[in-house]
Amino acid sequence: MSRSRPARCPAVLAALLVPLLAHALSAQTVPTRLLVRVLAHDAKIIGSGVGGARVTVKDARTGAILASGVQEGGTGDTDAIMRTPWTRGATLFDTEGTGRWLATVDLAEPTLVEVVAEGPLGFEEAVQRGSKTLLMVPGMDVVGEGLVVELNGLTVVLESPGAEAGRTVDVRAKVTMLCGCPTEPGGLWDSDRFQVLARLVRDGRTVAEVELAFAGETSFYAGRLVPPGPGSYELQVLALDPARANNGMARRRVTVLY
Repeated sequence: MSRSRPARCPAVLAALLVPLLAHALSAQTVPTRLLVRVLAHDAKIIGSGVGGARVTVKDARTGAILASGVQEGGTGDTDAIMRTPWTRGATLFDTEGTGRWLATVDLAEPTLVEVVAEGPLGFEEAVQRGSKTLLMVPGMDVVGEGLVVELNGLTVVLESPGAEAGRTVDVRAKVTMLCGCPTEPGGLWDSDRFQVLARLVRDGRTVAEVELAFAGETSFYAGRLVPPGPGSYELQVLALDPARANNGMARRRVTVLY
């Protein structure tokens, strides 16, 4: 006479099956590399010199974050990126020391991802955001030149005045590309095509404005504003290159004392 085996408790079975199922599901995913380069529009790679750029990879359908990190490294080869005409298949960014960010994403199936870039992280007022979508396929690495995400804009840093000024407001500002590349009249990044404006704003209205001139030092521009009277103003400095879709601004609260 055979004895029947005792039935296992459902809770015990679940405890045994869950790890097995989890292992089976994880075994179906394939680590897949994605190399991203964040580029300043009309300029070079946004590298460590300006704080780099934050990159986030999301599942475009669900919004789940698959990977994130910060691009670090150099701005790249100036001749390759800026001087040599771009041709199909040419190596622009895959050069030694050029900034990049490499992620490994575990994929179980072809997945549409959204790659979001933000930078330059070293200049809060200059931070821009851009994104691209890409279908990633398990095991099909995206490397070499990688996926390039461009950010439009200019970096403006107010050097003076401070929080207070007298009957005139002497303005000095530094204007660079988002990658930190220098600007100057006739230079590779030619500021003759820019307009750099300083303005005093009060109650939402511009009460004084002047165009800043090149200050004789690479990337620096200066000018003098005459406020209509004492009081508190918002000082705005705008660098504008609308023909290339690159604009930037810095602002500061200034109290004018007579």
